[in-house]
Parts: sequence; C-alpha cells; structure tokens
Amino acid sequence: MTRSANSSRSAEALPYRVELWHAESHETIERVLARAVTAQLARAIFQAARDEHPQRRITLRKGNRILSDTSS
Repeated sequence: MTRSANSSRSAEALPYRVELWHAESHETIERVLARAVTAQLARAIFQAARDEHPQRRITLRKGNRILSDTSS
C-alpha cells in the first residue's frame, strides 16, 4: 500500500498531535505517535501512549498549544 501526497497533507491537517520526546533530551521530539481529529480521540491516544511509555515524556498538542504533558 502506498501513501499519496493528499493523504500526507490531510494527516498534517488534523489538529491534535501526540508526541513522544527523546529519552535523553526533553527538548527534542523523537516522533509524532499519532494525529487525531477530535479531542476525545486525542486524549485516548495520549493515555495509551502514557501506558506504553511510562518513563518517557509524552505531550498532547493542538497546534502550538500543549494540552497535556507527562513531565508536569
């Protein structure tokens, strides 16, 4: 299965992001774990990521605004 340019653009347009931060540096995002269209879905993904990576910093973001952060 291949990903088209349209599907990449539409994924980036989803307003919520769940991010996994680098283990040694809390200043660098290692990767975006997921994107979501609704806050409810984003929070469920965030909780699952917390459970999967209990010792890592995970953030839930809408645009530039951090909604939840495991480091706080």
